[in-house]
Amino acid sequence: MSGSLLSDLVEICGPGSARVEGAGFVAAPATPRSLAALLVLAGKHGLSVRPRGSGSKFFWGPPAPPADILIDTARLNGLWGHDGSTAMVAAGTPVGAAQAALALHGKRLTLDPPSRGATIGGVLALNEAGPLRHQFGPPGGQVLRTDLIDPSGEALRVEGWEGGDGVITAAVLPVEPIPASRCWVVRPVSTPTEAGDLVAAATRDFSPSAVEMDLPAAGAGTLALLLEGAPDWVATSAGRLARLLGGSAGLQSAAPAWWGRYPFVPGDVVLRFRVRSWDVPAVVYTVLDAVGAAAVPVRGSAGAGVLHAVLPRGVSAARVGDIVVGLKQVLMARRGQIAVLTAPPELAAEIEMARPADMF
Repeated sequence: MSGSLLSDLVEICGPGSARVEGAGFVAAPATPRSLAALLVLAGKHGLSVRPRGSGSKFFWGPPAPPADILIDTARLNGLWGHDGSTAMVAAGTPVGAAQAALALHGKRLTLDPPSRGATIGGVLALNEAGPLRHQFGPPGGQVLRTDLIDPSGEALRVEGWEGGDGVITAAVLPVEPIPASRCWVVRPVSTPTEAGDLVAAATRDFSPSAVEMDLPAAGAGTLALLLEGAPDWVATSAGRLARLLGGSAGLQSAAPAWWGRYPFVPGDVVLRFRVRSWDVPAVVYTVLDAVGAAAVPVRGSAGAGVLHAVLPRGVSAARVGDIVVGLKQVLMARRGQIAVLTAPPELAAEIEMARPADMF
């Protein structure tokens, strides 16, 4: 059947856009219509499918069995309708490419996913957000409309986006003028409590676009806040904010090296937390106590309450399970959530891993 199936995929996607790979196939449809035909074909033969953008988040969540057909979304790309306050962006478009195209018109998406090469479809599928989530919210909350093809091959158009079955083809997202000026106010912090107190004071008196915290496994931590807007306002506000934060707070025209980057790499055991901002210090201390104090780096949005903690290498599945159960009990009282985002494949097969729904 493989020969005839490959011929069918080539007929749907075009010459050079379908191939055999391992025990399955890779197909790259260029239009929603061809994607729909591909899904109908897969359903007819009882074949599993899995969409792939840049593949930057393929190691997230539970290990998935190899798909019969891997859907490469790279040809579902483009951006249009950006003359006003919104733009429609095709799912396979890298966020960086969309930002570069919009920048030619003095505009931007308020998305800054940390994953290198992340596509619009991948960002929406897992609701991946970066530092700007503090001011603008996660991607799922920004989307005005989502176009997708459901597993049966039917084209759907839904308002917003809260996750679901199907393959996203495009989304309508808000755009805004690129800020005329940006400034990072950066201050060293020695404890989660100190960071929490500073975040509370800063967000009470200012409206930063982002509030990020980096607490490495060893050494001092850092709190960084991003101010954006008119040059005079940014300059004045940044000076006032630095004085409020005190200590050795300083101003930077460029982001810290760790800004907008995850504290983990493939193969790490990573816990993802979502809590209220004022509960961040207590949750960080709980994580450190559960795992063994200073062995755990923690990084994320101290303002939006989304953090990632990296457990020590070599931790057992049973130990991870005990840590997660204990943290869930603490977080339940604080209306928080926890999920294991990544783990080595052999460990991920033994523990409960984050599902896409956990990201919304």
